Amino acid sequence: MIKIAIFASGTGSNAFKIIQHFEARTDIEFVVLANRKEAGVLEKAAKLNVENHYFPKAAFSNGEVLDFLKTKEVNFIILAGFLLLVDKGILEVYENKVINIHPALLPKYGGKGMYGINVHRAVVENKDSVSGITIHYCNQHYDEGQYILQATTPILKTDSPEEVGAKVLKLEHFYFPRVIEQLISEHSLEEAH
Repeated sequence: MIKIAIFASGTGSNAFKIIQHFEARTDIEFVVLANRKEAGVLEKAAKLNVENHYFPKAAFSNGEVLDFLKTKEVNFIILAGFLLLVDKGILEVYENKVINIHPALLPKYGGKGMYGINVHRAVVENKDSVSGITIHYCNQHYDEGQYILQATTPILKTDSPEEVGAKVLKLEHFYFPRVIEQLISEHSLEEAH
Protein backbone atom coordinates (compact mmCIF):
# COMPACT_ATOMS: atom_id res chain seq x y z
CA MET A 1 0.00 0.00 0.00
CA ILE A 2 1.30 3.46 -0.97
CA LYS A 3 0.20 6.18 1.42
CA ILE A 4 0.10 9.77 0.28
CA ALA A 5 -0.43 12.78 2.51
CA ILE A 6 -1.81 15.88 0.83
CA PHE A 7 -1.03 19.17 2.59
CA ALA A 8 -3.40 22.00 1.65
CA SER A 9 -4.46 25.41 2.91
CA GLY A 10 -7.36 26.32 0.64
CA THR A 11 -10.26 25.01 -1.43
CA GLY A 12 -8.46 21.86 -2.50
CA SER A 13 -9.24 21.74 -6.21
CA ASN A 14 -5.87 20.07 -6.91
CA ALA A 15 -6.30 17.65 -3.99
CA PHE A 16 -9.72 16.72 -5.36
CA LYS A 17 -8.34 16.08 -8.89
CA ILE A 18 -5.45 14.01 -7.51
CA ILE A 19 -7.67 11.82 -5.33
CA GLN A 20 -10.16 11.41 -8.19
CA HIS A 21 -7.35 10.43 -10.57
CA PHE A 22 -6.39 7.50 -8.33
CA GLU A 23 -9.95 6.39 -7.45
CA ALA A 24 -9.61 3.05 -9.22
CA ARG A 25 -6.27 2.22 -7.55
CA THR A 26 -6.69 0.02 -4.50
CA ASP A 27 -2.97 0.20 -3.70
CA ILE A 28 -3.03 3.94 -2.92
CA GLU A 29 -4.45 5.58 0.18
CA PHE A 30 -4.72 9.31 0.91
CA VAL A 31 -4.83 11.40 4.04
CA VAL A 32 -5.45 15.15 3.81
CA LEU A 33 -3.91 17.62 6.27
CA ALA A 34 -4.90 21.28 6.38
CA ASN A 35 -3.38 24.11 8.39
CA ARG A 36 -6.63 26.12 8.34
CA LYS A 37 -9.83 24.91 10.05
CA GLU A 38 -11.99 26.56 7.40
CA ALA A 39 -10.02 25.13 4.42
CA GLY A 40 -12.47 23.82 1.82
CA VAL A 41 -10.16 20.89 1.17
CA LEU A 42 -11.31 19.22 4.42
CA GLU A 43 -14.93 19.15 3.22
CA LYS A 44 -13.90 17.93 -0.25
CA ALA A 45 -11.85 15.11 1.30
CA ALA A 46 -14.74 14.10 3.58
CA LYS A 47 -17.10 13.91 0.57
CA LEU A 48 -14.62 11.54 -1.10
CA ASN A 49 -14.42 9.46 2.11
CA VAL A 50 -10.76 10.39 2.54
CA GLU A 51 -9.33 10.71 6.03
CA ASN A 52 -8.69 14.39 6.78
CA HIS A 53 -7.31 16.40 9.68
CA TYR A 54 -6.80 19.99 10.71
CA PHE A 55 -3.46 20.77 12.36
CA PRO A 56 -2.59 24.27 13.62
CA LYS A 57 0.43 25.94 12.02
CA ALA A 58 2.70 25.09 14.99
CA ALA A 59 2.02 21.34 14.57
CA PHE A 60 3.76 21.39 11.19
CA SER A 61 7.02 22.56 12.76
CA ASN A 62 7.00 21.11 16.30
CA GLY A 63 7.13 17.43 15.27
CA GLU A 64 3.43 16.70 15.77
CA VAL A 65 2.66 16.37 12.05
CA LEU A 66 5.86 14.41 11.44
CA ASP A 67 4.89 11.95 14.18
CA PHE A 68 1.44 11.65 12.63
CA LEU A 69 2.96 10.93 9.17
CA LYS A 70 5.21 8.24 10.64
CA THR A 71 2.28 6.65 12.50
CA LYS A 72 0.30 6.58 9.24
CA GLU A 73 3.35 5.17 7.38
CA VAL A 74 3.08 7.89 4.74
CA ASN A 75 5.35 7.41 1.69
CA PHE A 76 4.87 10.71 -0.15
CA ILE A 77 3.75 14.25 0.67
CA ILE A 78 1.99 16.33 -1.96
CA LEU A 79 1.59 20.07 -1.46
CA ALA A 80 -1.61 21.23 -3.13
CA GLY A 81 -2.02 24.91 -2.36
CA PHE A 82 -0.17 24.62 0.94
CA LEU A 83 1.05 28.04 2.02
CA LEU A 84 3.48 27.16 4.80
CA LEU A 85 7.16 26.41 4.33
CA VAL A 86 7.65 22.70 4.96
CA ASP A 87 9.60 22.05 8.15
CA LYS A 88 13.23 20.88 7.94
CA GLY A 89 12.44 17.78 10.03
CA ILE A 90 9.76 16.64 7.59
CA LEU A 91 12.02 17.35 4.59
CA GLU A 92 14.85 15.29 6.10
CA VAL A 93 12.63 12.26 6.70
CA TYR A 94 10.90 12.61 3.31
CA GLU A 95 13.87 13.59 1.16
CA ASN A 96 12.80 13.81 -2.52
CA LYS A 97 9.31 12.69 -1.51
CA VAL A 98 7.74 16.10 -0.92
CA ILE A 99 6.30 17.46 -4.16
CA ASN A 100 4.86 20.91 -4.79
CA ILE A 101 3.11 22.60 -7.69
CA HIS A 102 3.64 26.30 -8.35
CA PRO A 103 1.33 28.30 -10.66
CA ALA A 104 4.15 29.93 -12.65
CA LEU A 105 7.26 29.06 -14.60
CA LEU A 106 9.88 29.15 -11.88
CA PRO A 107 12.27 30.76 -11.17
CA LYS A 108 9.89 33.59 -12.20
CA TYR A 109 7.27 34.62 -9.65
CA GLY A 110 8.39 32.33 -6.83
CA GLY A 111 9.03 32.95 -3.17
CA LYS A 112 7.08 33.98 -0.10
CA GLY A 113 3.74 35.57 -0.88
CA MET A 114 3.79 34.43 -4.49
CA TYR A 115 0.73 32.22 -4.72
CA GLY A 116 -2.64 32.25 -6.44
CA ILE A 117 -3.84 35.56 -7.86
CA ASN A 118 -0.63 37.33 -6.71
CA VAL A 119 1.33 35.24 -9.25
CA HIS A 120 -1.17 35.77 -12.09
CA ARG A 121 -1.32 39.51 -11.41
CA ALA A 122 2.50 39.68 -11.71
CA VAL A 123 2.36 37.77 -15.02
CA VAL A 124 -0.19 40.26 -16.43
CA GLU A 125 1.65 43.33 -15.08
CA ASN A 126 4.88 42.14 -16.73
CA LYS A 127 3.01 41.55 -20.01
CA ASP A 128 4.28 37.97 -20.27
CA SER A 129 3.09 36.10 -23.37
CA VAL A 130 3.36 32.74 -21.63
CA SER A 131 2.78 31.34 -18.16
CA GLY A 132 2.41 27.86 -16.76
CA ILE A 133 3.21 25.54 -13.91
CA THR A 134 6.27 24.10 -12.24
CA ILE A 135 6.08 20.80 -10.38
CA HIS A 136 9.11 20.43 -8.16
CA TYR A 137 10.62 18.70 -5.15
CA CYS A 138 10.62 20.80 -1.98
CA ASN A 139 13.61 22.05 -0.09
CA GLN A 140 13.92 24.54 2.77
CA HIS A 141 13.18 27.57 0.58
CA TYR A 142 9.96 28.58 -1.12
CA ASP A 143 9.83 27.35 -4.73
CA GLU A 144 13.51 26.48 -5.08
CA GLY A 145 13.57 22.67 -5.20
CA GLN A 146 14.62 20.63 -8.22
CA TYR A 147 12.12 20.83 -11.08
CA ILE A 148 10.25 17.71 -12.15
CA LEU A 149 8.11 19.23 -14.91
CA GLN A 150 7.18 22.58 -16.40
CA ALA A 151 4.22 23.11 -18.73
CA THR A 152 3.18 26.30 -20.48
CA THR A 153 0.08 28.08 -21.71
CA PRO A 154 -0.07 31.14 -23.98
CA ILE A 155 -1.26 34.38 -22.39
CA LEU A 156 -3.13 36.98 -24.42
CA LYS A 157 -2.52 40.73 -23.97
CA THR A 158 -6.20 41.01 -23.04
CA ASP A 159 -6.14 38.26 -20.34
CA SER A 160 -6.99 39.35 -16.81
CA PRO A 161 -5.18 37.80 -13.82
CA GLU A 162 -8.31 35.65 -13.28
CA GLU A 163 -8.19 34.41 -16.90
CA VAL A 164 -4.48 33.60 -16.54
CA GLY A 165 -5.36 31.73 -13.34
CA ALA A 166 -8.03 29.67 -15.13
CA LYS A 167 -5.56 28.67 -17.88
CA VAL A 168 -2.89 27.73 -15.35
CA LEU A 169 -5.38 25.76 -13.23
CA LYS A 170 -6.23 23.59 -16.27
CA LEU A 171 -2.52 22.69 -16.55
CA GLU A 172 -2.35 21.95 -12.82
CA HIS A 173 -5.37 19.63 -12.92
CA PHE A 174 -4.04 17.80 -15.98
CA TYR A 175 -0.36 17.39 -15.11
CA PHE A 176 -0.16 17.13 -11.33
CA PRO A 177 -1.96 13.76 -10.92
CA ARG A 178 -0.01 12.28 -13.86
CA VAL A 179 3.38 13.39 -12.53
CA ILE A 180 2.50 11.94 -9.12
CA GLU A 181 1.52 8.67 -10.78
CA GLN A 182 4.83 8.55 -12.63
CA LEU A 183 6.84 9.25 -9.47
CA ILE A 184 4.95 6.53 -7.59
CA SER A 185 5.67 3.96 -10.29
CA GLU A 186 9.37 4.95 -10.39
CA HIS A 187 9.49 4.62 -6.59
CA SER A 188 7.82 1.20 -6.77
CA LEU A 189 10.41 0.03 -9.32
CA GLU A 190 13.25 1.21 -7.07
CA GLU A 191 11.70 -0.63 -4.11
CA ALA A 192 11.44 -3.80 -6.18
CA HIS A 193 15.16 -3.82 -7.00
